[in-house]
Amino acid sequence: MKTRLLHILFWSVLSAAFIGPGTVTTAASAGAQFGYTLIWALIFSTAACFILQEASARITKVSGLSLGQTMQKLYKQTRAGRAFKWLVLISIITGCAAFEAGNILGAVAGITLVVDEVYTPFIVLSIGIVAATLLWNGSIPQIATILGIIVAIMGVCFVITALSIPHDLRVMINGSMKPKVPPGAEILVLGLIGTTVVPYNIFLGSGLKHTQSLAEMKLSLMIAIGLGGVVSIAILLTGTAIAGAFTFDALAAALTDQLGGTAKWLLAAGLFGAGISSALTAALAAAITAGSLIGKPGSSKWTEKGTNFRSIWMAVLSIGLVFGLIQVQPVPVIIIAQALNGVILPLIAVLLFLLMNNEQVLPPSFQNGPFYNFIMAGVVYLSVLIGLTNIFRAVSRIAGFELMDQNRIIYLSFVLFAVLILPVLRNLFYKKYNSV
Repeated sequence: MKTRLLHILFWSVLSAAFIGPGTVTTAASAGAQFGYTLIWALIFSTAACFILQEASARITKVSGLSLGQTMQKLYKQTRAGRAFKWLVLISIITGCAAFEAGNILGAVAGITLVVDEVYTPFIVLSIGIVAATLLWNGSIPQIATILGIIVAIMGVCFVITALSIPHDLRVMINGSMKPKVPPGAEILVLGLIGTTVVPYNIFLGSGLKHTQSLAEMKLSLMIAIGLGGVVSIAILLTGTAIAGAFTFDALAAALTDQLGGTAKWLLAAGLFGAGISSALTAALAAAITAGSLIGKPGSSKWTEKGTNFRSIWMAVLSIGLVFGLIQVQPVPVIIIAQALNGVILPLIAVLLFLLMNNEQVLPPSFQNGPFYNFIMAGVVYLSVLIGLTNIFRAVSRIAGFELMDQNRIIYLSFVLFAVLILPVLRNLFYKKYNSV
């Protein structure tokens, strides 16, 4: 039992990565604007997250190579492969650095909910020192366990808060079981999914070394990500307390009116935990991704204590601290990161789909079956849709006007999905035909 609990805590680093201030804002906004209607989107996104994370982790467990190392092995000889490797690296490091300020300021926002006068630079520096100390001295399994504990505490805070609010159980179940997108909720639905299915998380999961069996890994991964989904749903339910536009202060005020001052402290603890855990995982994920994509096997510079590994997470954390100290999120960099991640998310999803059916990577007994391939194809389409939406949103923010409405993006994403997926399906059918 103790071993199983440690395994779940280990994989909870993935929940810590996707439950940050951005998830809190998006999920609580969904609850405030649309009540229980969008719970299904969080359930769906949690399942999609598990499918991609399990595929990535399975490759590492069976082949002994992380996702980045597998890419190096198969595609480093081609110009397109090398270009894709650097696109992924630049996109993930840029994204981690851009959103690091939001993670740190989110943790600060948790403190300001319950402390009237806060000297923000001091809190930001304190968070930076704690994060740097853990990343410098701790091993990846130790950091993963610490993050698992933080996520557990954060989850308890949000779950208790959500359960303390009166809910209509029938309407809640209806929102969980019947997919529905109310007018004006399209972008919010994609936001709920996009904050859960993120590219750097896939590389983070594949770079975590462990000694679990494949069955233990799958079960622990399912429980850890599933609990992350429960926390996200609890955040949405907490947001239903707001009768109006979402802000952290508005949510705290609404909870205080309904439940008293204790609720504000629970919200503050949950938000602080979301911020500091995501600040740690963003820096860690950037270093793990860089090491897997450009590090040489056996190189001491890319080990946990290596100079290259440390220089990456230090750079990401430092950028977040600088913007945190001046209390400004780097909006232009965030826009660029959204666009770049919009490009690589569908490509990584397609890459995983291809690798899960590649005998050079996995023996036939460990490859996807027909049903799992069908499910994974759906996740790939979802990734294409989210990716295109992020690209057009980023470009529209730069241009100052909407370039394409959501319906046209849906049609375009289906066409692009077909272009990306048909060669993969052709290879699968060709392989099956020649094996008969």
